[in-house]
Formats: sequence, C-alpha cells, structure tokens
Amino acid sequence: MLTDYGRIGLLMVVALIFPFIPLFVSSLLQTKKPTTEKLSTYECGLDTIGRTWIQFKSSYFLYALVFVVFDIETVFLYPWAVKYQQLGTYAFVEMFIFIAILVIGLWYAWKKGALEWK
Repeated sequence: MLTDYGRIGLLMVVALIFPFIPLFVSSLLQTKKPTTEKLSTYECGLDTIGRTWIQFKSSYFLYALVFVVFDIETVFLYPWAVKYQQLGTYAFVEMFIFIAILVIGLWYAWKKGALEWK
C-alpha cells in the first residue's frame, strides 16, 4: 500500500516540477538585449493608433463567463442523461443539487445586473 502512495507522490512531484523545466531552460537560452523593436507594442503587425492601454467594458468577460458556466453544465448533463437509468436516485439528487447551484448563480448574476447590456 505504501508503494502505491509513493508512486502517487512521485507523480505529483514530477507534475509540479515539469512546468518549471521549460521556463528555466528558456531563461538560460534567451538573449537579454532589449531593443526598441522588442519594447514596442505589437498589435496584429501594425503600430497601435491612440493609447496602447485602454479600458474596455468588463461585460464582455461576464457574458463569456456565464456562457462557459452553462457550457460546462451541458458537458456534465449529457453523459448523466445518457446513463440516467443505470445511475439511480443518488445521481438524480446530485444532479438536482448541481443544477440548483447553477440556477442560484444565474439568479445572482441577473440580480447584480451582470447580464444587462449597457
């Protein structure tokens, strides 16, 4: 039993270290000579017109987040609906709780005005 935990621990260590290896190698290999071209703002191959840093509406992000939430809901609901006969009452209660949490989140976003296009 301890060897199973050792394998899981080794996998976790490798998973935590692995992303840092390319970053470390990249920092060793990169050239560190900043030029005006490297420091200029690049936007679709063109020079920017006007200010580079602008503020824009966060409502775009809110719509995207609401879409992602309900898209993920569909990803979870479809397999559940396919295997509903075999899953039983416990799975029905779990899915009811899942949908209730999503409805509460939608109600909260609606109440706060996050879904109103201004």
